Amino acid sequence: MEFKVISSTSTLSPPVSVLIVDDSAVIRGFLRRFLEESNDIKVTATVSNGEAAIKKVENEKFDVIILDIEMPVMDGLTALPIILEKDPDVHVIMASTLTQKNAAVSFQALQLGATECLPKPSSALGMTGTDSFRYDIVTKTKELAVLTRKKRGNPNVKLVSQSALNTNDTQQTSISLKPMPAYFNPAVIAIGSSTGGPKALTSVFSALKGASFKKPIFITQHMPEKFTTILAENLAKHSGIDCHEGIDGEEVRAGVIYVAPGNYHMCCKKDNGRILISLNQAAPENFCRPSVDPMIKSLTSVYGGQNVLGVMLTGMGHDGLGGYRDLVDNGGVVFAQDEDSSVVWGMPGAVAENGLCSKLLPLEDIPNNMRNYL
Repeated sequence: MEFKVISSTSTLSPPVSVLIVDDSAVIRGFLRRFLEESNDIKVTATVSNGEAAIKKVENEKFDVIILDIEMPVMDGLTALPIILEKDPDVHVIMASTLTQKNAAVSFQALQLGATECLPKPSSALGMTGTDSFRYDIVTKTKELAVLTRKKRGNPNVKLVSQSALNTNDTQQTSISLKPMPAYFNPAVIAIGSSTGGPKALTSVFSALKGASFKKPIFITQHMPEKFTTILAENLAKHSGIDCHEGIDGEEVRAGVIYVAPGNYHMCCKKDNGRILISLNQAAPENFCRPSVDPMIKSLTSVYGGQNVLGVMLTGMGHDGLGGYRDLVDNGGVVFAQDEDSSVVWGMPGAVAENGLCSKLLPLEDIPNNMRNYL
């Protein structure tokens, strides 16, 4: 079976239009500087609260809005649904300091329609001392701008890589699906996701509530610490089974969902016949920690590829491509979310375009296709 995909290859023009909403003038200044270091981005407005942001959106179109949570007059969570009602096409990044409270509110914002949540440093010193936040805010702003412009009527805009963002030229890429093995009974299921992932994961496990979970499930979702705690709690609630962040040295048990903790790669290892969770803070892979690649490679090594079902959900970039290639080379099977149902078809698109998928599915069909292997 083949699917036709439109690809694109150049940079954004005109520059990305950004609205920054933050009550700190210092933070607004840093965000402007970070973003405008890229010639593809222009901060066209800054305001100090959600009410002012709504007035801006009523009179001007932005590609991306960076929205703080805790602000006077009107906070970010209150402003978010009003902003999205007035401009359903704009993509919103919630940027808040990293506290358990803000993580919970940020997760709620994702459910209300924000596309991404990023933890911003809590001080000017923190802003100047971290390259990861600067990289994330610039990269995600550019890539989400592509999606905004596509929704506003440029069907040829297509996200294909970190460096290839937009073009008026297109080319056809064929996607071939690998045949399913005649017999496949995996011992473990592994899921990778990023942008749009929390909502997609919630949808999948809500649909699976009441199913009989007999296999362990490993999830790597690109999120920082504290955020992954909230994600695990949410998935436990929606699936009705034990779901928690993986703990270093914990024995893997059937019928449990393990979420990679923020800032740690989650792998597994064998020890005297037991399979244990193994966390590490090795260098980020594909600019991510946790990363999908080390998780998948570890599971392939420990369980044997033919005993692993991999699922790739919505996300930016190509994290997981190397791990899933290794998995398929060793007899494993991969399902991927299709483009139409993905917030960003970066990670699943990379897997699909490299011929690693046995099934390419809309999000609503993924639970039923997983059900036989739980």
